[in-house]
Amino acid sequence: MKELLSDVATRASRYLAGINERSVAPSSEAIARLSELGGPLPDASADPAELLALLDEIGSPATVATSGGRYFGFVVGGALPASLAANWLAGAWDQNAAMQIMSPVAAKLEEIVEAWVVDLLGLPPGTGAGFVTCTTMANFSGLAAARSTLLRRAGWNVEDNGLFGAQPLRVVVGQEVHVSLLRALAILGLGRSRVITVPADDQGRMRADALPPLDGHTIVCIQAGNVNTGAFDPAKEICSRAREAGAWVHVDGAFGLWGAVSPLYAPLVDGFENADSWAVDCHKWLNVPYDSGMVLVREPDNLRRALPTGNAAYLAQSSQREPWQFTPDASRRARGVELWAALRSLGRSGLREMIERNCRLARLFADRLRGAGIRVLNDVVLNQVLVSFGSPEETRRVIAELQADGTCWCGGTVWQNQTAMRISVSSWATTDEDVEGSVEAMIRIAQSVKAC
Repeated sequence: MKELLSDVATRASRYLAGINERSVAPSSEAIARLSELGGPLPDASADPAELLALLDEIGSPATVATSGGRYFGFVVGGALPASLAANWLAGAWDQNAAMQIMSPVAAKLEEIVEAWVVDLLGLPPGTGAGFVTCTTMANFSGLAAARSTLLRRAGWNVEDNGLFGAQPLRVVVGQEVHVSLLRALAILGLGRSRVITVPADDQGRMRADALPPLDGHTIVCIQAGNVNTGAFDPAKEICSRAREAGAWVHVDGAFGLWGAVSPLYAPLVDGFENADSWAVDCHKWLNVPYDSGMVLVREPDNLRRALPTGNAAYLAQSSQREPWQFTPDASRRARGVELWAALRSLGRSGLREMIERNCRLARLFADRLRGAGIRVLNDVVLNQVLVSFGSPEETRRVIAELQADGTCWCGGTVWQNQTAMRISVSSWATTDEDVEGSVEAMIRIAQSVKAC
């Protein structure tokens, strides 16, 4: 085991050391070689060291270099050194983070991280958290708490009785609602197509003046950080109206809520603390390894009731916080380990610096591209930049050729009927040099496409 883990460390270190010298996207040849990992499952056992070598030699070249500084797709953050190392240690520990008795260290680290994150995001004291896989499951859990609480107020126990015969609930979303939230609504039986959609402004912000009448049977879903533009819904006005009506407000804050740690961007988050539940990703802007997300609920008991654990005699509950009472999962890995390491290694000032640096680099992208005559479609308020290179076909060609070029990686989108390229600056590893080199590639390729 010692030799095997030493070999893993050597191979992983070599991979990371060369991450910025390679193409961000893997070659077609590297992808084609992945078939060598398949075939019929052998009957005989294999030497772990040989398997590790095979996995590294064939698998590593076929990865997308998301841990480097030039990946700008899908709001993907790299893994901070401390969080990656802690992830390895947690793998060696192999802890089941379901219950206190199963892993005291995992349970304690969750309590510590919960308090730190509630404080960093400026949420109400006493807010509780569940540690989940991603924002999709965080949205699911927060909306489950909303469904449970609103129906309980109406005299209905949805956990025992289901939705048959229950008081209908209304769900209000913005025109730019993220697909992960709609997916959560579908799983919960609230219907992704039964929502009331509120128009958005030219930056994708929900128009508060267009809200429908709200009542105690309404869930309002708002965004902190539009996935295309980085824009924030007007939370203060929406939350005020919802509170007066007895409605529940849920926030999809996958990456945008982390703006609260910076005095420069905290004004964008003003009012979101007045919501009832929040969903955040940690593998995005906190830069921990996949997978990691958090659901936060103002009244922790509302989350615990919505995710009932049952009463199996062998699952002894303590009087302390039991982690599995706040997640859809029972057995799960100890995600709090790398979260603790990321936050402790950065500290408040380091996290603030990373957020502010990423936002500055997003503005640098926008300034350089505008200076070259390339159109930036959004107000760059956070870490997202939307770019058009001309016609839809020209923009799609630039995106495809940029991805093939390998200098950097950006994805495409359609924003208010315009084909665009998304630049998401989310990694601790991204430098000014990464941006300048990426901009040069974008301009070079755009000029080549225009010349055709």
